[in-house]
Amino acid sequence: MLDLTPHEALPEELLMFRESVRRFVEKELIPLEHKLDSTGLLDDATAQQVRERAKAAGLWLLDVPEEIGGQGLSLLPLTVFWEEVGRSTVASWVRDHGLFGPMVGPILMGLNETQRKEYLYPVVEGRKRFCFAQTEPDAGSDPSAMRTRAVKTDTGYRLNGVKRFITRAAKADFALVMAVTDPEKGARGGISCFIVDMKAQGVTLASSEKTLMGDSPCEIALQDVDVPFDNLVGVEGKGFALAQGYINHGRIRQGAHSIGAAERCLNLTAEYASQRKTFGEPLSERQGVQWMLADGFTEVYASRLMVYDAARKVEAGVDAKLETFMIKTFAVEMGFRVLDTCMQLHGGMGLTQDTPIERFWRDLRSYRITEGPTEVLRTTLARQILKNFA
Repeated sequence: MLDLTPHEALPEELLMFRESVRRFVEKELIPLEHKLDSTGLLDDATAQQVRERAKAAGLWLLDVPEEIGGQGLSLLPLTVFWEEVGRSTVASWVRDHGLFGPMVGPILMGLNETQRKEYLYPVVEGRKRFCFAQTEPDAGSDPSAMRTRAVKTDTGYRLNGVKRFITRAAKADFALVMAVTDPEKGARGGISCFIVDMKAQGVTLASSEKTLMGDSPCEIALQDVDVPFDNLVGVEGKGFALAQGYINHGRIRQGAHSIGAAERCLNLTAEYASQRKTFGEPLSERQGVQWMLADGFTEVYASRLMVYDAARKVEAGVDAKLETFMIKTFAVEMGFRVLDTCMQLHGGMGLTQDTPIERFWRDLRSYRITEGPTEVLRTTLARQILKNFA
């Protein structure tokens, strides 16, 4: 296997951590890929075995602070972890196996102590599950067009609206719901975040959509759902900033997953090209194939540096919104493009489930849409850049 991770990009302890995660992936995850069902999931017994081994290996509750039972990893180590587990289709976050425990994310970590006791700690302990509900039928790429309203009442807020394509909603005990509290301000101080019990009166799972990745995100209908003041997350009007922090983490995770998947498939493809003969010579002897592989490894190397840099900036409290846009428009698109090339070079074998390429291909195709379509982010990125020259 060719490894192009720049050592100076990571301190020694992270290189050691990376190697331990890679050994776990090689030993515990990759051998299970043939056991995935049509939706990309392991059976319950096998998944539980992996969880127990992850706990034993110290790969459990990675983003949860040590004082409440987790590993307390910051964003750069998490990025290294996501990259390594991205090398196996077993750990795809699209289908949420929970093989390494629940990832709580920045919004739950921002809850006050009363809210933590009711929601965060039960999630950490595995007694509750949650989902993040922002996308709407007419407000996917443009959250500022959000129609779900939260109107203040004597006891809290009353929510009305519809959320669509909400991952993990079917199994969630509560949702982190983004809703408009001030229509005039919109995304600039008029959107708030609420904790909504999925069993509350007026909450309905309206439908689910089967996707090419194998998961089934749901539509959530909210009709006169009363939410107490205590379930407002943070300050009223600051929900959009919370959501952007959550999504920025998601974009870095997608970039890291793309790197791991692309690098593994490039290695598989380089090996295959050296062995596969057509018209009397190996594929690897053809300049066209050589250039495809050279470009692929180069783009993986560049993407890794971009993702590590963005993770460091977010970790340091630097506004790295533009960098996460670039990860989507470069690293995520790179991942799918490289996977598509690997599939092409495998020919008919690339279309079969005998290699992991077709499942990686489906998962990475979704990244170009989820956490913000690349076309929208490219446009937003350009506008932000051009502001400096106005």
